[in-house]
Amino acid sequence: MNKPLPTKSFTTEPPLPLAPGALETLLAAIAEGESDRERERILPHQQIALIKQARLGALRLPVAAGGAGSSIRDLFQIVIRLAEADANVAHILRNHFSVVERLVRNPRDDQAREWQKSVAGGAIIGLATTELDSPQVGNITPNTTFTPDRDDYLLNGTKYYSTGTLYSDLVLVRAADPNGRPGATIIPVNRDGIELIDDWDGMGQRLTATGTTHFRNVRVKRQEIVFDAPDIGYGVPYSNTFAQLFLTAAIAGISRAALRDAIALVRSRKRTFYYAPHEKPTEDPLLQETIGKIASAAHAAETVVLVAAEALDAATEAFDAGRADAEELAHRAALLSAQAKIIADDAAIKNGGHIFDVGGASSTKKATNFDRHWRNARTLSSHNPVTYKERAIGQYLINGTPLPAKGFF
Repeated sequence: MNKPLPTKSFTTEPPLPLAPGALETLLAAIAEGESDRERERILPHQQIALIKQARLGALRLPVAAGGAGSSIRDLFQIVIRLAEADANVAHILRNHFSVVERLVRNPRDDQAREWQKSVAGGAIIGLATTELDSPQVGNITPNTTFTPDRDDYLLNGTKYYSTGTLYSDLVLVRAADPNGRPGATIIPVNRDGIELIDDWDGMGQRLTATGTTHFRNVRVKRQEIVFDAPDIGYGVPYSNTFAQLFLTAAIAGISRAALRDAIALVRSRKRTFYYAPHEKPTEDPLLQETIGKIASAAHAAETVVLVAAEALDAATEAFDAGRADAEELAHRAALLSAQAKIIADDAAIKNGGHIFDVGGASSTKKATNFDRHWRNARTLSSHNPVTYKERAIGQYLINGTPLPAKGFF
């Protein structure tokens, strides 16, 4: 068992300005030692602490609330760069920004305003939603329970794949009341009855602490619960598109990281194959061609992610304004996000292999750790299989069947 870090006292100073210099400094600090951390399984507590200190998690909050007022496109551009620096760190923040988007960015009551204040001060929010039971297809009612206890509730259940929660200050938990009504609560990770276990053993994304979380008679106040509704939280159609596109942005960042390492590898090579067309690796047209292929795929992945992010910005603005076309725009954003995933996943997985085409057998040594790019991309891609996306896109284009409004869309 890993004990959560003590909850800090958050400030309400303005978050990190989006000035290139400040962002570059933060990204450089996160990138330093990334490969060694991944290889030796050194959890990035220090790097997450830098992000909290910079209040990067407040990017999507309005300026008046102590945030940066960033657009979704601005955010995902930073996520891509962050994943290039460290794919684990980027993934750790996915649930935070998803929760902020759903329940914190536009608070509806005093409790939500308290959550917003914490985020503005640097707090990071984790997530505990996934269960290992096998419900019927389409059933989203969790087995974790909110049981009434006088004026409050007791939270009981076990969640898996709680990505980022070990590094977080708060955690969003999905549960249902005795009538089966699903909802979510955001509570401190150090509240009595919460146990965080770092038991994630995936081949990739090894440092995200995507482990098990137990909730045993955790006391939750009524005002800390937001039950699903058509206009809030998980009840909003296509409310999960943001989280899905966030993963795709991280995958696009992995393509950039593979390109960076492939270029450095070619430049550092002193030897080449005896049948190579040029004695110097940097002048070898075949290696140059491979670098061009990796670069083009990385550029395509980043581009489609940002186009989808722009569509998500438009849908979000329509929803915030209460416009009649909000769901139509949300469907378009979900469609573009699904298409972006297909392109970005393929690019990153292939780029993770192409790096060995410019390095030879010596590039496969454990010390280089180049295989992490393929492992990380393959792991992230597996979160929502491409095949389901491809089929849903084809079904929509041929028959006009809308994409699923819940789950992985």
